[in-house]
Amino acid sequence: MKFSDVIGQEEARKRLVGMVAEGRLPHALMLCGPEGSGKMALALAFASYLLCERHDGADDACGECRQCKMAAKWEHPDLHFTFPTIKLPSMGPEHKPVSDDFATQWRQLLASGPYFTMNQWMEMMGGENQQAIITAGESDELARKLSLKSSQGGYKVAVIWLPERMNQECANKLLKLIEEPPSMTVFIMVSEEPDKLLDTIRSRTQRIDIKRTDNESIKRALVERRGIGNDTAQRIARIANGNWLKATEALDANNENEMFLDLFQQLMRLAYMRNVKELKRWSEALQPLGREKQKRFLGYFLRLVRENFMYNFQNPELTYMTKREEDFARNFARYVNEANVLQMNDLANRAIRDIGQNANAKIVFFDMAMQMIVLLMAR
Repeated sequence: MKFSDVIGQEEARKRLVGMVAEGRLPHALMLCGPEGSGKMALALAFASYLLCERHDGADDACGECRQCKMAAKWEHPDLHFTFPTIKLPSMGPEHKPVSDDFATQWRQLLASGPYFTMNQWMEMMGGENQQAIITAGESDELARKLSLKSSQGGYKVAVIWLPERMNQECANKLLKLIEEPPSMTVFIMVSEEPDKLLDTIRSRTQRIDIKRTDNESIKRALVERRGIGNDTAQRIARIANGNWLKATEALDANNENEMFLDLFQQLMRLAYMRNVKELKRWSEALQPLGREKQKRFLGYFLRLVRENFMYNFQNPELTYMTKREEDFARNFARYVNEANVLQMNDLANRAIRDIGQNANAKIVFFDMAMQMIVLLMAR
């Protein structure tokens, strides 16, 4: 993995390389940014850069030395990964899942590319109906690994993906590890919701905010890596709004958002018709999706509410929709207005909170559907 594999983010790359060149590399970094911005790709490239035998004075890992070849397979003995996991039925009642339990699946995910989502990881683990966390067992295992001497004589690098998913016990143990880090150890945290981390952990890391990828870099990557025409690539890049994952999803006509759009349309049409019986069936249809997918639908709901509200201003520069979404907005957008847009946002955010707290999904979505009947009447 090299920095040249990262889409855009040149400013962040220069900052990371500059820290090493100037001898001011902190022992704990936290890369924060929205989904699809490339923060995990940057973390992987930087980890490879630190482990490379020839990185001194260079702008990128060489990709040829023995260290780089081991890192390319994600099998370097001084590169450690921590990530959210689930408890499988085969695990004993006292077992606390750790990342090593899913090492094979993790390497398979990384082999498919450095841009991925929690949904893809949940599917890889086989636990779409669970909520993935980082357990206390993980912090114990990480402390054990990092206490060992570097096998290659260089840095020991710990990449922690989504540290905000640590439980309280794990977070407290990790804090102690960061406060007294083993020699030549670098922690690279990759976070989407850093505010959910302990203040004491945040204060002991150097935060680097990763911006959304610029549209020109996404367009260029679509043309060069996917063979897309310039005009199509430009439209996709604009819709993606800095999210490479959204850009790649747009290339697949059968992507998840197509299903989410169908669910959104059904909800709005049935709520407008006040068809309570069918709305109950609609809420029941969402039950089997699993909590992570349910929360992603609610995130999609929030985006479409915003886009339909902005569509009313008749300024194309303000809206980011696919052709199907825009076709629906043409007749529906007027029902999302100043009288109800904030309430719709609050409604979806409450549903996200309730789903996250293991509330009954059918009840959550049916309540949401009933309240949509009232909100659509607000003018």
